[in-house]
Amino acid sequence: MAGAITLSSGFRMPIIGLGVWRMEGKSIRDLVLSAINIGYRHFDCAADYQNESEVGEALAEAFQTGLVKREDLFITTKLWNSDHGHVSEACQDSLKKLQLDYLDLYLVHFPIATRHTGVGTTGSALDEDGVLDIDTNISLETTWHAMEDLVSKGLVRSIGISNYDIFLTRDCIAYSKIKPAVNQIETHPYFQRDSLVKFCQKHGICVTAHTPLGGAAANAEWFGSISCLEDPVIKTLAEKYNKTVAQLVLQWGVQRNTAVIPKSSKVERLRENFQIFNFTISDEDMEKIKTIDRKCRTNQPAKFWGIDLYA
Repeated sequence: MAGAITLSSGFRMPIIGLGVWRMEGKSIRDLVLSAINIGYRHFDCAADYQNESEVGEALAEAFQTGLVKREDLFITTKLWNSDHGHVSEACQDSLKKLQLDYLDLYLVHFPIATRHTGVGTTGSALDEDGVLDIDTNISLETTWHAMEDLVSKGLVRSIGISNYDIFLTRDCIAYSKIKPAVNQIETHPYFQRDSLVKFCQKHGICVTAHTPLGGAAANAEWFGSISCLEDPVIKTLAEKYNKTVAQLVLQWGVQRNTAVIPKSSKVERLRENFQIFNFTISDEDMEKIKTIDRKCRTNQPAKFWGIDLYA
């Protein structure tokens, strides 16, 4: 059985989950149900993925048929940039689409508020220069206090942040009444971000690695990035442990005490990604993987937003 991390909120989050980004309509039902059958109990959603309703239908079916109970699953979704001034309504909209009474985890998707386009719509409004229309009237502190209110209302069990750097994470800790339980960031062997990971963990914030395989083919296509799965060091180690390159990279993530949420639309991949709990990478080999860091971000929304928020 997969391991779990106890969050600062006291709730346990399975260390491996399934990300549903870029999963299309009809296939979602089958994928979610297949994943549950394989053993996945943690699903990572977002309003921005525009498939919460389809995920909700799959979950409802899983509950109705007795495949799992609601309390067996850990469901995450995220507040979109355009809803920072409408946190409660956005959360309730997501709950309605997911057909749930509560969320296990609700994350601020990006540390940026943009022009509001209507709750439940997740456009990225651009200004006349084709640059993201950033709302400078809403502070992240205001957004966070609205997130905290969701916990006292019983809509959400744990709250967290996503794509926050050390400065923003430190600030969030300083102004929070309820500390962020999770910071979900891109991290993989080509983008290890050791300082950020260690800072979060030192302060009791669990790191969830999105894009834990470096985005592979999908990100190469969207962002022109290179995949760590092709790296000779990774390939050699995978052979040594008699595992696939993806299994080795996911286990590396787990051994750093980060949760991993690989995405796959293929059932055999889902199964393969879940089978990582029967081996341990030696300290020596963990050190070897340290040497291949390229500080290479593969998920770069500047492509769509006309502005590099990480600049």
